[in-house]
Amino acid sequence: MWKKQKKTNAILRINPGIDAHTHEYIQTSKFDSKFGESIFMEETKELIRRINGSEWVKFEGIHAHIGSQIFDVSSFLKEAEVITEYIKGLVEEGIGVETLNLGGGYGIYYSEGDKPIDLELCLKEQVRIIEKINEEYNLGIKKLQIEPGRSLIANAGTTLYTVQGLKTTYSGKHYYFIDGGMTDNIRPALYQAVYSGTIGNRCLEEKENIVTVAGKCCESGDLIMKDTKLQRAELGDILCVFGTGAYNYSMASNYNKIPRPAVVMVEDGESALMVRRESYEDLIRNDIY
Repeated sequence: MWKKQKKTNAILRINPGIDAHTHEYIQTSKFDSKFGESIFMEETKELIRRINGSEWVKFEGIHAHIGSQIFDVSSFLKEAEVITEYIKGLVEEGIGVETLNLGGGYGIYYSEGDKPIDLELCLKEQVRIIEKINEEYNLGIKKLQIEPGRSLIANAGTTLYTVQGLKTTYSGKHYYFIDGGMTDNIRPALYQAVYSGTIGNRCLEEKENIVTVAGKCCESGDLIMKDTKLQRAELGDILCVFGTGAYNYSMASNYNKIPRPAVVMVEDGESALMVRRESYEDLIRNDIY
């Protein structure tokens, strides 16, 4: 930035060491996490001092994120307490903190057993804790941010697949094979995410089959739904998988040279194409030979 003679604002991601009760792969605040600078290390405060004293960087505030798909409100409240206490120590050193970003991770409903938190109640409690400490110690926090992402958009999205194969194994396991898989939804393979769904054109029929929905990638772990109840299906039926509005298309890939699907917005019986389906020409566009 010194080349352009401009000063930039900086927010440092810290690690408050909150043990969020969620899958290991989406915990982001454990002591051995790759994310953030630990509040328990003196090197972190020294880094903040250096940023704060920089001629070209304005130290604006603190960011933290303790994990994803968290159902325990106490984890978020503990985060608010620990971070504001840490900020208190910085302010006592004369380091101003104008912005506090608490991240996100608010759990939502994907399948049976999920118990989403009362987001409104959780946020009110977080704000209450921060306002109390901010006022009591004159911390000077002016802006409080959260990252609600998944809690806003996940359940607004549904992925539609065509059933293209049926199989019952020698052991008696039933499979529905679909025209997609881990390329458009890596979450089940990555950290055993569980989804609910229905056969769309048979949604009024009883779910009487225990089946596993498998994708078309050359991986045994390419399973979108495992040992779940669905209606009896026939070739050509449409499988609807709910709760795919977040962390699905954004994580999609072309593994096995599979094109990514289209994205369509639907409201009040009207539809609009937002992202076109990839073609095989798209897949080789950057190939030189």
